[in-house]
Parts: sequence; C-alpha cells; structure tokens
Amino acid sequence: MPQEFWSNAIFSVVPTIAVGVIFWIVMAAIIRSDRTERTSYAKIEAEERAKAAALVDATTQP
Repeated sequence: MPQEFWSNAIFSVVPTIAVGVIFWIVMAAIIRSDRTERTSYAKIEAEERAKAAALVDATTQP
C-alpha cells in the first residue's frame, strides 16, 4: 500500500512540475528575446537620429 501511494503521488506531481518548468523556460526565452530586440532597436534608432542631426547641421551651416 505505501509503495502504491508514493508512486501515484510522484506520477501525479511530476507532469505538473515538468509543464511548469517548460513554461518557465519558454517565457524566459521570450522575455530575453524581447529585451535584446528592444536594445537593438534603440541602438539603430540612436544611429539614425545622429545621422539626421548631422544632416541638419550640414545643411544649416553657411
């Protein structure tokens, strides 16, 4: 009886824990990729703003 109880308890809990771990890994990957994308976009946008500012400076100087 005790062996059946513990094996049933383990087989009941392991799938839930496994799904939770998989969900955590997927969410961490999504958040990390979003952070990386935002950093890359900010860098590109800063470069474009610098180019635009340089263009405006070049056209306004006598």
